[in-house]
Amino acid sequence: MPADASFGTSYWMRGTPSPDRPALTEDLSTDVVVIGGGIAGLCTAYELVRAGRQVVLLEAGRIAGGVSGHTTGKLTALHGLTYARLRDTHDALAAHRYALAQRDALDHVVRLCEEAGVDAELERAPAYTYVTDARRADEVRAEAAAALDAGLDAAYVTETDLPFPVAAAVRLDDQLLFHPRRFLLGLADDFVARGGTIHEHTTVTELKEHADCRLTTASGHTVRARDVVVATNFPLTVHSSLLARLAVRRELVVAAPVPKDRAPQGMYVTPEDRTRSVRTAPYDDGHRLLMVTGEAFVPGTDHAGERLERLTGWARRIFPGFAEATTTYRWAAQDVRSADHLPYVGHEHPDTQHVFVATGFGGWGMSNGVMAGRLLAAHVTGGPRPDWTELFDPRRHLPLREFPDVVRAQASVARHYVVARPPRCTHMGCELGFNELEDAWECPCHGSRFAAADGRVLQGPATRPLQPSDAAPPSREAAVPEPPQ
Repeated sequence: MPADASFGTSYWMRGTPSPDRPALTEDLSTDVVVIGGGIAGLCTAYELVRAGRQVVLLEAGRIAGGVSGHTTGKLTALHGLTYARLRDTHDALAAHRYALAQRDALDHVVRLCEEAGVDAELERAPAYTYVTDARRADEVRAEAAAALDAGLDAAYVTETDLPFPVAAAVRLDDQLLFHPRRFLLGLADDFVARGGTIHEHTTVTELKEHADCRLTTASGHTVRARDVVVATNFPLTVHSSLLARLAVRRELVVAAPVPKDRAPQGMYVTPEDRTRSVRTAPYDDGHRLLMVTGEAFVPGTDHAGERLERLTGWARRIFPGFAEATTTYRWAAQDVRSADHLPYVGHEHPDTQHVFVATGFGGWGMSNGVMAGRLLAAHVTGGPRPDWTELFDPRRHLPLREFPDVVRAQASVARHYVVARPPRCTHMGCELGFNELEDAWECPCHGSRFAAADGRVLQGPATRPLQPSDAAPPSREAAVPEPPQ
């Protein structure tokens, strides 16, 4: 087995240490509390402290160490087949506003790196959405047309620099590759230098909104604030109107250095084969690190080890130099998608005035996380709202054509509450499935994850661990429940 082949920590996490920021040890009051230290949370906190607000960021683990530390680090306005779907389910104006939001996010990252003095390894590269099945070429042609109509300089092409032929592709030039963790750690340092406060290892267990907002942590301390932003991937607290419209997916990543002259220059994604996503990153003088992502599945419902073997086999067959690499990296990332494939950024539900949420990025959290920071800061400060505010409002009505999918998904989720097999998720009691690859119990309903070794929470929204007696790995026959459809 090649060196570094053990499954777990992402490439981004290696070689980027960060100072250990203390847990909350006392009650306090502030203007704004941001829960979550990923890209949406840190960008929101940064925008608010620049606007003169007193901001406290609370992170259950380590900042930039969760989903944002395990992403592939693409900053692009081309998000699969998004624009044709937006045009068809909403209208052309919605597609245009989505494009504006993404372009603004990319430009803002460049500005932030300059202003905060952050070396995030920014590189310009073309982005592609491609298919190899000629029967899907019309889908790609429609996406190219819709993206062009939305204001992007997109083109329909049939040639790429991938080492295999494609049937069709959308190309969008001048997009960004970056090192997400370097970007976020640099932003965090500047946030603290501007007067912001970060508490790591601080789990929020309760949030109540009255005249002001009151948060309770696992250690028993309380924080009072006028406004609260929940940026925790799947929301820590979520209104029933939003809960039914969120679904969780997990994807696998394999990476290895390949010779520079054999590395693709662009970034790629295809909806085929439960997605395949490709990009490269700086590695050493003679190599680029080639990252391949795919094999999407519902947490706790599939044989992740078999999926990893398929993804690794594909990378070795397709990309020259990948199979010969003596160093490999393997990890997984998790994200939340919304029922209508648009992020939820804004007031959590119709009855709240001071609790805001950022979720539902659907695999495109880098640009949308930056967008969320800008939009939420405008909400909190009362500043000018961008044109895309209503597009991402969590209180928006779901398009009628999306209702059948929501009903089916919720019916499948409901099945996980009636089976008799333990253990149960400490969040809302859903049955857990076992991920043998990562030695973890996973919730297919809302994405919570628990370590089999001791039951501790690896990923929320759950805040309470499993009992150690319930956390032991199951027999293989009992490990995998059926996924929500």
